Amino acid sequence: MILSIIIPVLNEQAVIVETLQILQALRKNGHEVILVDGGSTDNTLDLAIPLVDQVLHSERGRARQMNIGAQYAKNDIFLFLHADTHLPDQADVLIIKELAEKQQWGRFDVCLSGQNWRLRVVERLMNWRSCLTGIATGDQAIFMRRLLYTKVAGFPEIPLMEDIAISQHLKQFSRPLCIKTPLMTSSRRWEERGIERTILLMWGLRLAYALGVSPEILKKFY
Repeated sequence: MILSIIIPVLNEQAVIVETLQILQALRKNGHEVILVDGGSTDNTLDLAIPLVDQVLHSERGRARQMNIGAQYAKNDIFLFLHADTHLPDQADVLIIKELAEKQQWGRFDVCLSGQNWRLRVVERLMNWRSCLTGIATGDQAIFMRRLLYTKVAGFPEIPLMEDIAISQHLKQFSRPLCIKTPLMTSSRRWEERGIERTILLMWGLRLAYALGVSPEILKKFY
């Protein structure tokens, strides 16, 4: 089994090179990296082109961009990666071994990049909640077999909560594989907005979504 790593981007010149450089070892092992741009106006594409296998263009929208990437992906396993998230060493080995033996989809534990001790609490809560509920977030690099992606018809093309929505569909087929080796994702959102404020915002948005508030409305508060 071989991975297709699909990265939706929009004006990510500050982080994209570091993320893609980490993926070069996976490319050498035969895995492909697909970048799907939603209309960047900075140097994201110029920086990324030498470091990926395909560059695709799409209307803006993370779910739409990821679905476009999946349409052109060649391999057996899809992994959807945020531009500011770094996979751990031998991520392919971790995924392929476990998927071959157990579940059909999964995600990684997450480690936030900042040093504030409160971020360690956030990490633990995120990882614990995800394993308990079987719901993954995009920050955790959701991956799945191609066949399962097709069965759930990809990501719902909604402006927010597409990761929650697809997790709910995927759970109907199997529990997620929770890989304990953590990836590293940027804590910039938490640090810019304030850790406590961001926690309350995210909890509030998830609760509102669970109660039926539309993603279009929730996007205004994100």
